[in-house]
Amino acid sequence: MIEVFVESIRVNMANYKRVVMLKDKQEGRFLPIWIGHFEADSIAIPLQNVQVSRPLTHDLLKSVISSLGAKVVSVVINDLADETFFAKLVLDAEGRHLEIDSRPSDAIALAVRAGVPIYVSESVLDQAGVKMDAETEETEEELHHAEGEVAEEPGPGPDDERLSIFRQFIETLDMDDLDKGKGKEGPSEPK
Repeated sequence: MIEVFVESIRVNMANYKRVVMLKDKQEGRFLPIWIGHFEADSIAIPLQNVQVSRPLTHDLLKSVISSLGAKVVSVVINDLADETFFAKLVLDAEGRHLEIDSRPSDAIALAVRAGVPIYVSESVLDQAGVKMDAETEETEEELHHAEGEVAEEPGPGPDDERLSIFRQFIETLDMDDLDKGKGKEGPSEPK
């Protein structure tokens, strides 16, 4: 498992879809995950320290977990299948280890509220992680075969088609904005 953090939440100005950008703490790879605008707001609100008058859904979930004598230990984005990411909430319930299936956006929203680590399985980062080259402002994808070999010049195939939407989004990013905020930035503003 590789620890990541919420680097930012971005808006694709072509279609106004949101993507949460998770960044690998060690190698600097990014994992873009498309999310809905309500989910994006739910992640951004605690990152920006916005006070709300009543608990939002993920605040409620955190309260319920705590009231039942459990605590969130971490969240794990553990799988990618058919263009869908899968996650788990890892809980400690009075000494019992529980793993609960979750959408990644909900898991991330809960993690930022609970202040717990977010992990991504290495296989997911190998499939969908991207590396940003700050000097040339170009994007490189690290596509790996099941054996772990790097594909030099990937041809069209299932991996290429599945990740093409991510490539298209990454190509629209303003690389100058990636280092601003360091996890505190909400949706980016057009320049």
